[in-house]
Amino acid sequence: MDKEKVKEVLEKIRPQLQMDGGDVELVEITDDGIVKVRLMGHCAGC
Repeated sequence: MDKEKVKEVLEKIRPQLQMDGGDVELVEITDDGIVKVRLMGHCAGC
């Protein structure tokens, strides 16, 4: 899994999350391709 591609996708969805008072942070990409993110702000409970 390409870390830069994941970051690019997160940047595309970030504005919608921020409009609702939230955000997203890339935590890790595992060796088997699982992307782990942290939802923050109002999105933390989603």
